[in-house]
Amino acid sequence: MNEPVKIFASMMCANWCNLERDIRELESAGIDGLHFDIMDGHFVPNLTMGFDVVRSLRQITQLPFDVHLMVEEPERYIDRFVEIGVQFISVHFESTYHVHRAIKQVKDAGVSAIVAINPATPPCVIDYLLEDVDGVLVMTVNPGFAGQKVVLSAVRKIADVKERIRRIGNDAFIQVDGNVSFELAPTMIRNGANILVGGTSSVFVKGMSLSESVKKIRQIVANTVVGLRV
Repeated sequence: MNEPVKIFASMMCANWCNLERDIRELESAGIDGLHFDIMDGHFVPNLTMGFDVVRSLRQITQLPFDVHLMVEEPERYIDRFVEIGVQFISVHFESTYHVHRAIKQVKDAGVSAIVAINPATPPCVIDYLLEDVDGVLVMTVNPGFAGQKVVLSAVRKIADVKERIRRIGNDAFIQVDGNVSFELAPTMIRNGANILVGGTSSVFVKGMSLSESVKKIRQIVANTVVGLRV
C-alpha cells in the first residue's frame, strides 16, 4: 500500500445544532476530509442535507468535501455541487440508467469521480467503468441511515474490487462507507481500502470527544498499515 489511508468524517452523524463547532474540532484532530450524504427520499428512504447546508459549510473550512449522491438521476445535481467547490462526487451505479454519462459529467468538471455500489451489487458491474473513475465507493451497509449493522459480504467485496482495479492497471482508490468501526477498519484496510468514512462507530462515537475518536482510529489505521509493510 503506497498511499496513506485517509479518514473522512460522515457529516450526517455530526451534531447539527453545532456543525461549525464539530468541524473545528475535526480540523484540530487532523481529519482528512468531510463526507456529505445527500439523500432524496427516493433512492434511499431518508432525507438529509442539501445545497445550502454544504454551501454554508464550504465557507468556513478548507477541508476537502466529499459529496455522496444517494439520489435518483444524480445528473440533475452534479453541476450545482461542483459550483459550491467540492473535491469528490460519488454517483451510485444503481441510481441512473447512464452512469457512465454521469461519471463523465463529474470528470469534465474537474472533480474526482467515484462510482458507488450497494452491498448487494456485484463488483463486476463496474468493470467497464474502472478506466474512467478516480475511485470506487464500496457501501458496507445499505445506504440511508447511520448506525446500521455491517453487511459482512460487502466487506469481503473490497478485496474483489481491489483485484479488478489491479487487473486493469488503474490507480483508482477504494473508499468504504458503512459501520467503519474500530474493530472492522483493519480488515477493510487489509482488503484494499484507501479512504474510510467514519460515522458513529469510529468518529462520532458516543462517550468520546471527536479528538479522542479521531486519534484512536488514526492509531488503528497506522498500526494496520505498518503490519502490511512488514
